[in-house]
Amino acid sequence: MQTLNSIDYGPLAGLIGIWSGNKGKDLAPEADGTMELNEYYETIVFTEAGETSNAEEEVLSAVQYTQKVQRISSDKIIHQEVGYWLWEQGTDNVIHSLTIPRGLCVLAGGKVVTKNATVFDVEASFDSEQWPIAQSIFLQNKAMTKTFKQKMTLSGDKLQYSQHMLLDIYGNSFDHNDHSSLRRQP
Repeated sequence: MQTLNSIDYGPLAGLIGIWSGNKGKDLAPEADGTMELNEYYETIVFTEAGETSNAEEEVLSAVQYTQKVQRISSDKIIHQEVGYWLWEQGTDNVIHSLTIPRGLCVLAGGKVVTKNATVFDVEASFDSEQWPIAQSIFLQNKAMTKTFKQKMTLSGDKLQYSQHMLLDIYGNSFDHNDHSSLRRQP
């Protein structure tokens, strides 16, 4: 197990640091029913957030993060996100909690597998009691996020992710997805 400052961060330890990339691809729905592809660059900063226990039974290690995504063509910020990755010590259970400043909060759960690389795989859905998506009334009525799935692969100083959000927007269902590859900064 990897530890920092005597806290066992387990599979989260490899995330801590500053990551950047300029190879992101965002496929998002447009009002006319088409999908728009945006290429983006981003920075994600993961910091130690310590550990906590729940009901004196579950011990969670946490890293906090901030993510800023900008369109390559215009430098316009197209996404910002804050959240936590949590690992239940002694298990392969992980939790990803995130907030997007559109009135959207996600609590996704899943597993982490560590072999040649560390793979985090989580999901949530609007109607799930275990791993819910909470969103504003406007989003529920006009741009509802039905499901969230994310797979993140950490291999040394390389971090890749694939994220899919099933949206009900503009009278249709769309798979809004993002894919990116980042490198740890020295």
